[in-house]
Amino acid sequence: MEAETIVYYHPMIQQHQCCAAKRHWWQDAALQERILPPQTLGTAERKKPFTLVDCPVPPFSYKKKAWKPAELAECMENVLHRTSGMADVYLHPQIMTYMSEMYGERWETCRETQELLLINLLADYGAFCLREQGQAVVLLGAPQDTEWQMEMTWRLLEPYLDRVNVLVFYYIEMEGIDIGEALSFHLERYYYEYGLVPQLIPYQDKTRQGSGGGRKQAGVILDYGGSTSYICNKSAKASVYIDMTSSLQKEQMYARRSGQILYVSPLNYLDTMVKNSYDRLVH
Repeated sequence: MEAETIVYYHPMIQQHQCCAAKRHWWQDAALQERILPPQTLGTAERKKPFTLVDCPVPPFSYKKKAWKPAELAECMENVLHRTSGMADVYLHPQIMTYMSEMYGERWETCRETQELLLINLLADYGAFCLREQGQAVVLLGAPQDTEWQMEMTWRLLEPYLDRVNVLVFYYIEMEGIDIGEALSFHLERYYYEYGLVPQLIPYQDKTRQGSGGGRKQAGVILDYGGSTSYICNKSAKASVYIDMTSSLQKEQMYARRSGQILYVSPLNYLDTMVKNSYDRLVH
């Protein structure tokens, strides 16, 4: 089966930067893409192969002006047209800031691509932790996306559920909604198929965070954009924090902490793949 293709647009890495993208009266600005070698981050099973196309976006130099959204979008479209097969895109947050609201929706990564990245990310970084510790915490995000988040969680964790004995869901309380009833189908599936009884804890409940699903719990944490008040403290065992929204704020927050918490996200997963490919070129 043909591998999926993801075109990753990101700021040009400084040490490999040749020059700015210049435009003269005889020359149009253009982006140069590079197909990366197959993944080498891990050998875990349950991974889904995909081809990553590295497309660095250099600074634009024309009368000392920045990229115009329309011009950058056209350059990015040209790269997509040159990419064979079915391709999707992933934009670094800095590149997204160059885009106006008119272009933002066009360059959003589809959910199927997000899932593809998360399956591979979890296999590379979280599989061993899940199997050894058997604990997972899920930080649900926007309530309107709860159904999708629950379905995604099942697909992500299902390969490892025979080794998981603790599963906790944190959620945002909504007036007039019984979360247990609303999610009964998803929760019962864990019980009937794996004998696992998930716990539901609202973010505001501070009393149960020590033992039930708490902040010191080791294992894998899947964050769909949940409350920023949830911070994993130092644990006796290593934890893997998978930030599905690739929040730079959360990445910086965990980078400042000295606990045994490995922060990973789709963004730094792609950045690592790009960096590793450049390192191989250098050596």
